[in-house]
Amino acid sequence: MSRPLSDTKLLMSDVVIRAENLGKKYIIGHQAERERYVALRDVIARNVGNFGRSLRDIVRGAANVAGDELEEFWALKNVNFEISRGDVVGIIGRNGAGKSTLLKVLSRITEPSEGRVEIKGRVASLLEVGTGFHPELTGRENIYLNGAILGMRRDEIKRKFDEIVAFSEIEKFLDTPVKRYSSGMYVRLAFAVAAHLEPEILVVDEVLAVGDAEFQKKCLGKMQDVAGHGRTVLFVSHNMGAVRALCKTAFLLRNGRLVSIGDTMAISAEYAAGSAGSSWQEVGPSEKPYAIRSAFLELLPHDLLRVTLDVASAAPKRLIVNALLQDAVGAPVGMASLGGYDPDQLVDLSEGESVIAFDVRLPALANGRYRVDVNLEEPYGHFLDHVTGELEFAVDRTPRNNHGRVLDVRWGAGCIELASATQIATPRGSDNSALSQATSSAPETCIS
Repeated sequence: MSRPLSDTKLLMSDVVIRAENLGKKYIIGHQAERERYVALRDVIARNVGNFGRSLRDIVRGAANVAGDELEEFWALKNVNFEISRGDVVGIIGRNGAGKSTLLKVLSRITEPSEGRVEIKGRVASLLEVGTGFHPELTGRENIYLNGAILGMRRDEIKRKFDEIVAFSEIEKFLDTPVKRYSSGMYVRLAFAVAAHLEPEILVVDEVLAVGDAEFQKKCLGKMQDVAGHGRTVLFVSHNMGAVRALCKTAFLLRNGRLVSIGDTMAISAEYAAGSAGSSWQEVGPSEKPYAIRSAFLELLPHDLLRVTLDVASAAPKRLIVNALLQDAVGAPVGMASLGGYDPDQLVDLSEGESVIAFDVRLPALANGRYRVDVNLEEPYGHFLDHVTGELEFAVDRTPRNNHGRVLDVRWGAGCIELASATQIATPRGSDNSALSQATSSAPETCIS
C-alpha cells in the first residue's frame, strides 16, 4: 500500500490530480427466486426481516437497498494514477467499466469507499444533462448559480457572461426557465458555462453526444483551447475519433480497474482488441502525400459500425472515403461512402494530421465474421491510399425468442437476414379479399 501523500508535496509539483488505491463500492439488492406456493408465515417472516434490515440501515445512516439478497459491487477498485497540469486525458472503456463513476468521484459528487484523491485547483464538470442547473431558474440565473458553485465572484462571471451566451447560441431563450429547454439546449448552456468560467480542471462525460455534430466539433475546439492555456481536461467518450483528436494520453478501464495508461493510439488499439472491433497502424513513415496512418473499427449497439481513420495530408484536399463490407471469404456485402454517393459529403482535409470518423448503419447481418476495407480516392476515381484485409469484426446475434433462430453465414443462404412480410394462408379458390387487404398493409422490405 502506498504511503499517504502530504498536501505540501502536491502543491510543489505539477501534478493536479493524484489517486491512490481508489475504490467505490455499491450495495445492490436482488429478489430471491420465488417458489410457486409460499406459506403465509414465510411471507411474513421475509417481510419482517427486510423491515428490520431497512430500519438498521436508517439508524446507521447507510443506503436503504431493496431486495431479499444483498451483493457488494465494486464500480472502481484499486485505481492509481497521476495527472499533471495541462494534460488532456481520454478515459475509455466499455459500458459499465467505471468511467462515469471515476469522474463523479473526481468531481466530488460522490465519495470513494476506499483510497484517496488529491486535487489541486477548481473543477468544472459536465457529467449529465442538467447537472448543476436548477430547473425553475432561467438560463441567465443558472449561469450565475454555476459560477457561484465554482467559487467565482460576481464580477468574474459578468466578464465572461457575453462569451458564454454567444458560445451556447441560446440568447433568445436566456430568460426562459431551463426546465423548458431541450436536452440539446441544456448541453449547449452547460458546456459553455463549464468551459468559460476558467476552471483549472475540466471534466466532460459522454453527455456531448446529445448535441448536434456542429456543436460537438465546436466543443472539441474549445477543449483544445482550454488545454492550450495550461488547464487540465478529462474526457470520456465512446467516439474514438474524438478521443484521438483531442487527447495525447488515455486511460483504459475494464470492470472497474485501470488496466492501461499510455499513448492514445496504443490504448485505443488495446481497447479494440478487447471489444467487438479491430485496429491497424502503419509502421514507419509513408511516402504517399495522402496516407492512412491508422484505422480503428468498433461495433456499437443498435447495429452501428464506427470507422475511425487517422490521415496524414501533405496539402489541403477534398476526397472520398469508402468502407467496403465483405464476408469472411471476401465476397462483397455492401459499401458505405463519404462523398462517393453525394458530392456534398466530400471530406475536406487540412494539411497535417486529421481524424475522420463516421458511423455505418448495418443491415440485419447473419452471424459470422466480416471484413472492412477502407480507401481514400479523389472525386474522379484516382485512388490515394487503402487498408485491405486488416479490419475485422464479428456478429453474434441472439434469437428474438427461445424457439427462434438467427441466420448464419455457414448456412450458405447469404449474409443479410431479410424481414418477413405478413403471412396469410387461404384455401385455393376462396375469397382473396383478406389476402389483398393484408398484402396492401404489410410493411415493405427495402435493401439499399
